[in-house]
Amino acid sequence: MAHDKEAVPETATAASPAPVVPTPVQKRWLRRGLDQAGGKLPLFWPDGSKVTPATVKACLDAGWATPWFSNPLKPDWLVCRLTDAGRAVCGKPAPRKKREAEKVQGATSP
Repeated sequence: MAHDKEAVPETATAASPAPVVPTPVQKRWLRRGLDQAGGKLPLFWPDGSKVTPATVKACLDAGWATPWFSNPLKPDWLVCRLTDAGRAVCGKPAPRKKREAEKVQGATSP
């Protein structure tokens, strides 16, 4: 009888949370933004191959990267930058100036 069965989600991925740690490929991509101005993440790997949209999307969904700006010449290329959460999963803290600004704001908040 149908009413005796427990409700089961149709797909296991629908309710799955974002991974706590990035995959090796995701982490390799995120680390490339550590030394770039503004944390800019590359569109291509050093060998010239394009970073896959799946890698970019997974990092965006996890909050490790954020869209930076649109490329009017190539609208399908998503230019992203590293977030503080992305720096953290790479083992590097937020830039010093940003940390100091957050301390000052926290000290002046009521």
